Amino acid sequence: MGKIINMRTNEIILDDLQTADTFLTRFRGLMGVKAIAKNMGLRIAPCNSVHCFFMRFPIDVIFLDKQNQVIHIQKNMKPGSISPIIKKAKSVIEANADTLSTVLDLGDKLAFYD
Repeated sequence: MGKIINMRTNEIILDDLQTADTFLTRFRGLMGVKAIAKNMGLRIAPCNSVHCFFMRFPIDVIFLDKQNQVIHIQKNMKPGSISPIIKKAKSVIEANADTLSTVLDLGDKLAFYD
């Protein structure tokens, strides 16, 4: 479990961040999960595109470059949808819809803590 802090505002964005960094955990993602807590998210690395097949709730997806800078925000992805491929993205963060998109802007740099 980790935390994400927006370095521009020094705010904690999520305080329960899980990581998916193996083939199996990246493949599974949030598929089949009924719901997640408001303060929870999933970081998927490496990743430059996501799908919401077999999802049960809408999510915000933040795409990060290798410096953990926000380079694309995909707001309110509905179950069954597919994001664009963001070529410079190295990882993504998924959380409940309107959780990330309302507090992050393009160019924000994020810090991760355990």
